[in-house]
Amino acid sequence: MKDKSEKILEQAKKKSIQELLQFSILNMDKPAGPTSFSVDDYIRKKLNISKTSHFGTLDPMVGGVLPISLGRACRLMEYFIHKTKTYVGIMHLHNDVDEKKLKEEIKKFTGKIKQTPPMRSRVKRVERERTVYEFEILEMNERDVLFRVKCEAGTYVRTLVHSLGNNIGGAHMTELRRVQASIFSEEDKEFINLYDFDKAFEEYKKGNEKELRKILIPGEIIAKILPVVEVKAEFLKQLYNGFTLIEDYLVKKDKYEIDNKVAVFCKNTFIGVYNVINQEGRIARPEFVFKPIKFIT
Repeated sequence: MKDKSEKILEQAKKKSIQELLQFSILNMDKPAGPTSFSVDDYIRKKLNISKTSHFGTLDPMVGGVLPISLGRACRLMEYFIHKTKTYVGIMHLHNDVDEKKLKEEIKKFTGKIKQTPPMRSRVKRVERERTVYEFEILEMNERDVLFRVKCEAGTYVRTLVHSLGNNIGGAHMTELRRVQASIFSEEDKEFINLYDFDKAFEEYKKGNEKELRKILIPGEIIAKILPVVEVKAEFLKQLYNGFTLIEDYLVKKDKYEIDNKVAVFCKNTFIGVYNVINQEGRIARPEFVFKPIKFIT
């Protein structure tokens, strides 16, 4: 049986291509070389839309999963960007290290770790705690080690490898690829490289929207990230005007933890993201509301 989020997405995919282009996400396969910002900008100019934004910057020489939001979907970025990420890479050991010894040292870099962002980082260089959920060796070929890391957003894998190297006589990363970011992965059917994106767009310009439609992930996918709260259509005007969500507006009352975020829908229409307050019948306050262009107060 399909859950609520799947039903919402199924309906959202039926929207017009123009609507999708203003509220969707592209799961791009960023090549090594260009910056994340240049790929972002390329997509924006190609589609001729006002705004695009990527979820989690990749270093220029790192390729892989780079979700890019289109139009109004840029407002959803913060709800995806802080989720886990998975990388596959190659590190080169500076000395011969036994595989058993290497695995023992790797264990010291799983769980909660402390990191200071590298000099070239855009963030403030202060020590901070991050979680490494998995760090494993996939294959060893003398001093070259294929590895996989699943970690909290904001973890610097190059720094992780360098820190490991300090315990084993030195190591540096030679290649890295992101294979998963939040709920997006390279296994998704919508995952697409720039070459195939260009082909889909050229077909769209010729009047064939089929290929472009296939790769546009509706912004309603927020329903897979946040709990869905459904409201009655008769109260849409109040919600679009920024009113606090109260019990009377709900189709079904559930329990929500204070300070949690919820995605508010009216049937399959996304209204906005709300912050739960649960105060005497007042359920949640809006963080933002997507007021329809045609809505008249």
